[in-house]
Amino acid sequence: MTVNNTHESEVPMEDVLTAEELKAVAEGATSLEQTAPKDEEKSSEPRKRTVVVAEDESVNRLDLVGMLEDNGYKVVGEAANGEEAIELTRKLRPDVVCMDVKMPRMDGITAAATICDENIAPVVMLTAFSQPDLVKQATGAGAMAYVTKPYEESKLLPALEVAMGRFAEINDLLDSVERSENRLKQTEEQLKQAEEKLKKTEDTLEERKLVDRAKGLLMDKADFSEQGAFRWIQKTSMDQRIPKKRLAMAIIAKYGDTKPESNNE
Repeated sequence: MTVNNTHESEVPMEDVLTAEELKAVAEGATSLEQTAPKDEEKSSEPRKRTVVVAEDESVNRLDLVGMLEDNGYKVVGEAANGEEAIELTRKLRPDVVCMDVKMPRMDGITAAATICDENIAPVVMLTAFSQPDLVKQATGAGAMAYVTKPYEESKLLPALEVAMGRFAEINDLLDSVERSENRLKQTEEQLKQAEEKLKKTEDTLEERKLVDRAKGLLMDKADFSEQGAFRWIQKTSMDQRIPKKRLAMAIIAKYGDTKPESNNE
């Protein structure tokens, strides 16, 4: 009988393992997972800070967006008026908002006030005007910084950093205050519980003293045994639904010692 030896077709190694995987195995890797790039390596680049730009003049807006992106910022939204700026800021939650003061439909100061009241993002006001009253209004609206036109990197970029830094500090402070308030509430609640427990303990102690006195009077005046006097007080309290303290006070009032009347001679 003739046995025919058949050979399987050879499969290229790279169809089974990649060159990188073969190299890793040769170097001693025990798992192919070790050859996969780590998440940290994939995201080695720092996250770009996001910006919403609100400027009604398209040319100025284009210049501003280009300046920001050239300096490592990511412009995630562009608005032509205050209403759009609020909507985009609520939706996109940027790291900072560049807001022009003079815009149609809703001016930048009004829009900034809404964004700051909702504590969504820091706002840097942009305007061609540098009157003190506008600066005061912008500050009153909650703007963190103020830059006048024409936009210059030397003025705009530091203003953005200052605004984000102040915003972070304020929120850290708010978080700290909130934590302190929560701790205070917890302490107040614990104090209230302790006071209630103390009051209950005092009431229990007072009741026990009154019951002991009433029990002694029943033993003395009604010929009860100590155990019998206590059982009578306990059973009567339960059957008649009278608190032991009140029942004991009634017994004391009836059988307690009365003050001797003074003799007038």
